Amino acid sequence: MPSTSFTAEELAQRFGLRLHGDAATHVDGVGTLARAGASQLAFLANTKYRGQLAQSQAAVVVMREDDATDYERTALVARDPYAAFAKISALFEPTRVRDPGTHASAAIDPSASVDPSAHIGPFVSIGARSRVEAGAIIGPGCVIGEDCVVGAGTELIARVTLVTRVRLGQRVVVHPGAVLGAAGFGLAMEAGRWLNVPQLGGVLVGDDCEIGANTCIDRGAIEDTVLEEDVRLDNLIQIGHNVFIGAHTAIAGCAAVAGSARIGRYCLIGGAAGVVGHLEICDKVIVTAMSLVTSSIREPGEYSSGTPLMDNRSWRKNAARFKQLDSLARRIGSRGTD
Repeated sequence: MPSTSFTAEELAQRFGLRLHGDAATHVDGVGTLARAGASQLAFLANTKYRGQLAQSQAAVVVMREDDATDYERTALVARDPYAAFAKISALFEPTRVRDPGTHASAAIDPSASVDPSAHIGPFVSIGARSRVEAGAIIGPGCVIGEDCVVGAGTELIARVTLVTRVRLGQRVVVHPGAVLGAAGFGLAMEAGRWLNVPQLGGVLVGDDCEIGANTCIDRGAIEDTVLEEDVRLDNLIQIGHNVFIGAHTAIAGCAAVAGSARIGRYCLIGGAAGVVGHLEICDKVIVTAMSLVTSSIREPGEYSSGTPLMDNRSWRKNAARFKQLDSLARRIGSRGTD
């Protein structure tokens, strides 16, 4: 693989950053502030790591204006150093060119449509009436069921399953093992036995979304389960049927969203958080890790629940007292009426 190298001046011009120091400084990779080598670029976004700056061996550091004032080496000044670092890092990410065409082992239904510029890898299956658009990449072992659409420039990395009626927008990335369009968990009880409620909807995923490994998104019962554009889902997430997730929302790993919940735009849902079904979360809400959302949230802000970590002896004592809160509150309330 040919080496990639840029001068600090080239990076500043490409990404609209202000150059501080030696314009000719070369960068051939990226690293953390503490471990970057003498030809690598690092970033300083959190002031608690500022103490590492003096000892850092990085050739160039991306930082804010205030941090660059007294810095004696080369820096790139950005309003948001982390975002700038993300863009620069992409220059050093190896990309594998996928040639257009269909592997001989792929099985494609005669009624399916595959654009000639798409790449269809080995052991791929594409079902009836499905469509793969221009420049899409379908990696090895993927299964695309009936009536699905894979948008232009979208990539299913490997072993992704689109069960039925899944429509992916443009430039979507779906990581290995994800399952989209499986039947939602719809049940009705009759005479002591469960009946499955038919799941007749689909899944609609907007442009520029990313769906993590082994994440599951169920199809809707009647209408679609919807992810608007630029939604980012981490690994091992469960999205129930008829959930709606607004644009630019990000959900961390092992979270679960129950059926028919509606999550607004620009929300952040922490790892292992849970959202109960049939409620609404407004735009710009942060739910911290391990929280359980049991009622609708109508005001933007940061919300938490759960018990903070403590030593086991203290936790057991507090748990015992937690059981007594209701009776204690009732006693206090009755005294207030005396």
